[in-house]
Amino acid sequence: MRLTPRNTFVIIAIKLLYGNLLSFPHPMSTPAQSNRSANAPSVRHVEVDETRDGQRLDNFLLAVLKGVPKSRIYRCLRKGEVRVNRGRVGPDYRLQVGDMVRIPPIRTAPDATPHVKSAARAGSLDWLANRVLYEDEHLMVLDKPAGMAVHAGSGVAAGLIEALRAWRPQAPMLELVHRLDRATSGCLLIAKSRTTLTHLHAQLRRGEVAKHYLALVQGRFRHTRTISANLERRRRDGERMVGTTEEGKEAVTRFHPRRQYRLATLVEIELLTGRTHQARVHAVHAGHPIAGDDKYGDREFNRTLRAFGLRRLFLHAARLEFRHPERIDKMTAEAPLPLELSDVLNKLHADSA
Repeated sequence: MRLTPRNTFVIIAIKLLYGNLLSFPHPMSTPAQSNRSANAPSVRHVEVDETRDGQRLDNFLLAVLKGVPKSRIYRCLRKGEVRVNRGRVGPDYRLQVGDMVRIPPIRTAPDATPHVKSAARAGSLDWLANRVLYEDEHLMVLDKPAGMAVHAGSGVAAGLIEALRAWRPQAPMLELVHRLDRATSGCLLIAKSRTTLTHLHAQLRRGEVAKHYLALVQGRFRHTRTISANLERRRRDGERMVGTTEEGKEAVTRFHPRRQYRLATLVEIELLTGRTHQARVHAVHAGHPIAGDDKYGDREFNRTLRAFGLRRLFLHAARLEFRHPERIDKMTAEAPLPLELSDVLNKLHADSA
């Protein structure tokens, strides 16, 4: 119906008759449009405190703009939509205490913090206490459970780091030093200060952090092998994947066989670089996909291993070696193999006997 002065008057009269005038929308807007306007993001100005001192601007934005793709953030930087102290700066600008960062109106992922905090108050996050492998005033090493993302984003409302912050609300800073795939369990390093984070990131860039995984792979993996195959992210049927390609980023993985079974081999995997899905893709490249890998693995092999009780990816970050940022001594953190994985090995051993 086209609104005219006459039929608009009739509609208003009907609304008055039923006492609903206050709920009557403007003729030129709809409730959905009104809600969109009310919830639209706006420009923010964030002052840098001591916990962000020395951090690169792009990393700061990735932390503040949860769930926003990197490409979108770098586009904002190129177009000058992000300003520091009213001036344009590059993504590698190092923030200083007191800097004022202008953040353009970008819609971020829904904030799940209230729900996580409610869980913390209810005591349902106390399981984290049993996951702490090592802790001091500078850092923490957690034993991440399989099936839990390390942070929010990509459809995940809250991850391990959000749960940890809710469980430790008094901590001035808790930041991921590195990441683990959602399906992977084991050692995860957390920094408690910007200085510690910067120091550990420098060790990662120099290849001084040793990451050792345990994995069950298909077939007989008989000898130690080093796989050097560049990796590149791509999309296949709308799904984000990683594949080997000459144009990709350098990636090197060393495989050490530890125990042979009739159907599979337990291997220790040493990551000499830290690319996304590196261990999983290099295992396929070597001809020995990891058991339980529903993204890159062998379906028939996975189906066979389900009969031995495997219900997850058999990839576990068993050991981390790094230098303590303050004491400079060499540290080793170890996470025991989860019971659900050791049970699979026991059944494979019985089958191979």
